Parts: sequence; C-alpha cells; structure tokens
Amino acid sequence: MTQKVALVTGSSKGLGRSTALKLAEAGYDLVINYARSKTKAMEVAAEIEAMGRRALVVKANVGDIEKVKKMFVEIEEYYGRLDVFISNAASGVQRPLMELEESHWNWTMDINSKALLFCAQEAAKLMERNGGGKIVSISSLGSIRYLENYTVVGVSKAALEALTRYLAVELASKNICVNAVSGGAIDTDALKHFPNREQLLKEAAEETPAGRMVEVDDMVNTIMFLISDGASMIRGQTIIVDGGISLLV
Repeated sequence: MTQKVALVTGSSKGLGRSTALKLAEAGYDLVINYARSKTKAMEVAAEIEAMGRRALVVKANVGDIEKVKKMFVEIEEYYGRLDVFISNAASGVQRPLMELEESHWNWTMDINSKALLFCAQEAAKLMERNGGGKIVSISSLGSIRYLENYTVVGVSKAALEALTRYLAVELASKNICVNAVSGGAIDTDALKHFPNREQLLKEAAEETPAGRMVEVDDMVNTIMFLISDGASMIRGQTIIVDGGISLLV
C-alpha cells in the first residue's frame, strides 16, 4: 500500500498498545500518543521501528483542545498525512453517583467524549487530502447498561457512541468511515481502577455465553476489520465484542 499512517491515542499500554503494534504489523506507520507514560510510549515506538515501520511519539492530553491541535500539527509536519484514527485514550472517576463532583464530570467527559469530536475534526482535515480514512472509537458496555460506580464514565461513553453516529453521517462525503467498538470486561491496566475488579472478572469468566472472557486480541481484530475495505459499508455503528454477556437479562 502507499505508506499509510495511523494515530492511536493512549497507545503506550493496554488496548492502545496492542492496536498500534497490530497496525504496524499490517504495514502502517504510527503516531503513538501518551499523556503520562513516556517510557512505555518509547518502548512501543521501539517495537514498531524494529518491524521496519516509523513511529512518531507525541505527548498530549486529548482532553485539552490546544494540545490536540498541537499534536495534529506535529503529525502533519512529520508525516503529511493521516489515514486511520483510533480514539482509544480514556480516563474517568469511578464513584457512587452521589459522590460525584463537577471536576470528576469535566475530566471524564473531556477525555472520553470531547476528545473524539476535536481529534476527529483535525483527523478529517488530513484524511480528506488523501481521499478518505477510517475512524474507530473505543466504548464500553457501561454506555448502555448499569455498572457499579460507573456513572460518569458510562455517560461519557454513551456520548461517544452518539457522536460516532453524527461523525459517520457528516464525514461520509469525505469518504471517512466512522464506527465504534464496545468491549466487555477485559483484564487490562484500565480494569485495575475498578473497585469491584475481581467481581467483574469472576462474572465475566463464569457467565459469558461464548465460554471465555473477552481478550485484547478480540478487540484488536474487530478494530482491524472496521478499518479494512471489507467494512466500508458499516457506518456509525457500535460493534459489541463481549462474547454475548450483554444479551443476558
């Protein structure tokens, strides 16, 4: 392929890291974005470069619009193009609803929802120059179901899924496909912040109809499908990857 470039936000660890490495394997040059974990981001970049691909490492809190704009300036100056944008970076305060404060709401919504809108705007400008692109955002089951202590994160993910639909329609004329992937409980670093982590893992292992928990590779494989030409007529959808557990009442 003509050398294509992919940006994965929050790609220093977890799902973002695995997605970035898979994209490199598929032949993409990468933009590795991180907010705090510089050492881990550089390690991911080194792995990508060992595959013969290029890796640009950019520090940016995607909840800050000015930092988002600066990140895309760096991408434009370094690569001059962008073909795939995976909106993976996420954060959030997990507390009972009555304990939530305005700062918790703003922090979570900025990184999980606002970031998708303003990163997508900048990504679309670069994608349009080369005839289009693919955007995939990462959601979770808390967007449609109740999860303990997950109020503000769940609401932010519901907003992300709604925004995915709006982006899909309004960016279609630029030949940009936009979708989301929503995962069940996955044993990553992110899950360590859940107060009820052990309970979630136990339930996922015992109750998932598919007979096992969702793994990172299951999510990555779905992302890779959505950015493929074979998925070009899937637009504005949230693909749930949970082994069927959300089907249980």
